[in-house]
Amino acid sequence: MSEQQGHEQQDPKQGPQPGPQPGFPPPGPQSGYQQPGYPPPGFPPPGYYPPPGTYTGDPNAPYGYDPYGRPYSDKSKVIAGILQLTLGGFGVGRFYLGNVGMGLAQLFTCGGLGVWSLIDGILLLTGNDHTDEHGRILRS
Repeated sequence: MSEQQGHEQQDPKQGPQPGPQPGFPPPGPQSGYQQPGYPPPGFPPPGYYPPPGTYTGDPNAPYGYDPYGRPYSDKSKVIAGILQLTLGGFGVGRFYLGNVGMGLAQLFTCGGLGVWSLIDGILLLTGNDHTDEHGRILRS
C-alpha cells in the first residue's frame, strides 16, 4: 500500500499551475506596449531619407535620393555633358538624356552651328538641376 500512496503523491496536477504568477505579466503576446515618441519597430522615422547614392529598392529611384529627397537618375551628367560637347552637333547628349525633341532640334540645326551645343554641354556639366526623361536628377 505504500507504493499506492507514493503514486498518488506524484500526480502531475500537483505541479506548478500555468497562468499569471504574482509579479510577472500574463503569458502570451504583448500588444500595445511601445515607448512614447518612438516609431514602431521595422519602420524608418518620419522624414528619414537614406544616404545619397544608396539603393533603396525603389524602382523610381534606382540610385537613391539626393539630400533634398529627389530621386537620382541612372544617367550621369558628366557623360551627358561630354557627349554634348563632342557630338552636340548631332544632339547625342540630349538623345542620351531622353530629350528627343531637343535632340532632333540640335540635329537639324547642327547644334545651333556649334554654339548651342557648346553652351548646352557646359550647362550640363556645371548645373545641378538637369533631369532625365523621367524627371529624376542626373548623377554626378
